[in-house]
Amino acid sequence: MNHLLKKSLLPVIIIALLAFLALQLNNKPTAPDITFKTIDGKQISMHSLKNKIVLVNFWATDCPGCIKEMPQLINTYNQYHQKGFEVIAVAMPYDQISQIINYSKSQALPFPVTHDSNAEITSQFGKVSLTPTAFIYDKQGHLLQHTIGDLDFNALQQLLHKELSI
Repeated sequence: MNHLLKKSLLPVIIIALLAFLALQLNNKPTAPDITFKTIDGKQISMHSLKNKIVLVNFWATDCPGCIKEMPQLINTYNQYHQKGFEVIAVAMPYDQISQIINYSKSQALPFPVTHDSNAEITSQFGKVSLTPTAFIYDKQGHLLQHTIGDLDFNALQQLLHKELSI
């Protein structure tokens, strides 16, 4: 009798494990519940960006890769912003606020720029320490992509076309 009970419970246990694994795979990380304060004093909460595809870009004025990709980031933002794409540029804690402001103005950065002066933002995003680092979130705030290093702008545009249904 004991052997029969074990045999009949095995499929139930396997189905329960498969259901648990499927749930875990669909349980994508979500954006931290954080409010960014831009260098021009505006407040932007991640919650207010629901229904948009959001790229949070960690960068620094002394980061060659960051500076190299900025023109493409500007172009991508300009091309997709009206369709529901938002970029938040987060300057690293060690960066000087005067350099961030100067760079933002000289390059006419069209997206919100914030300075993580007290390392609160980098901490909320998993202690970001390398630049450039990007997090891309879907319209519900679920993580679509996490990139350390240069962004692949062709792949980003394909992702935006898919997620924004263009």
